[in-house]
Amino acid sequence: MRLQKYIASAGITSRRKAEQWIADGRVIVNGEIVTEMGIQVTPGEDHVVVDGRVVTLQKEYVYYLLYKPIHVITSVSDPHGRRVVTDYLPKEPRVYPVGRLDFMTSGLILLTNDGDFTNYMIHPRHEVNKTYQVLVKGRPSPAALDRLRDGIELEGRKTKVALVENIVPKGNDLQFQMTIQEGRNRQVRRMCDVIEHPVIELKRIQMGSLQLGELKPGEYRILTKNEIDALTAGR
Repeated sequence: MRLQKYIASAGITSRRKAEQWIADGRVIVNGEIVTEMGIQVTPGEDHVVVDGRVVTLQKEYVYYLLYKPIHVITSVSDPHGRRVVTDYLPKEPRVYPVGRLDFMTSGLILLTNDGDFTNYMIHPRHEVNKTYQVLVKGRPSPAALDRLRDGIELEGRKTKVALVENIVPKGNDLQFQMTIQEGRNRQVRRMCDVIEHPVIELKRIQMGSLQLGELKPGEYRILTKNEIDALTAGR
C-alpha cells in the first residue's frame, strides 16, 4: 500500500494532506524520514510515525452525519476553547470533519475516520452537490437571482452553474434554496455579497443524496452502508 494511502486509511487526514505531510518531512517509516510519494508500506509490518505518533490502520470505519449548530468550529480542537463539531460525537474512535462549514453556518456535515472517503468527497472532480437554505437581506430581483444561477466571478474565476429555487419572501427579506457543486471558502456568502444582498442565515440541508431530515441542532446519526455506497458510487 502506498504510504499516503496508508496514512489516509488510518483516518487521521485526507490523502492529499498526507502527501503534503510526507513532502514536509513529517513522516518516518522504520526509523527513516520519508519525503517520496511512491514508497510502499505493509500494514502490520512497517512502522509508520507522523509527528511522533504511531499510525495504525483503523479496524472499523464510522461515518456520522451531524447537524452542526451555529457558533461551532468545524475542527477537532480550538485554541480559544470554543465548541467544535467533535464535541457532539462519541470520543472513540476519533473522527475528522469532511469539508467545512463556517462558524455562523449551521446544518449538515459529515465526520469519519475513513481518509479515502474524505478525500473522495472533497475532491473537486466528484462535484458532490450541496444544498443550502439561504436567507438574505432585502429582496433580490429576478435578474440578481439569475446571476447566482449563471455564476459569479470570485477571485478571477467564475462559479459553476447553481440551482436557485423554492423562493419565499420573509418580511422584507428573501429565503431560497441554493445548490452548488463546488466548495470554495464561504462561497454562498460571497456570491450573495456580490449581488449586494448579504446572507442573514445560512444552513446546509443536503449533501449528495443525504438530507438533514428530522435531526435537530447538535444531533447526529450514523450513515448506513447503502448511504455510503450511494455517495461513493464512482470510487
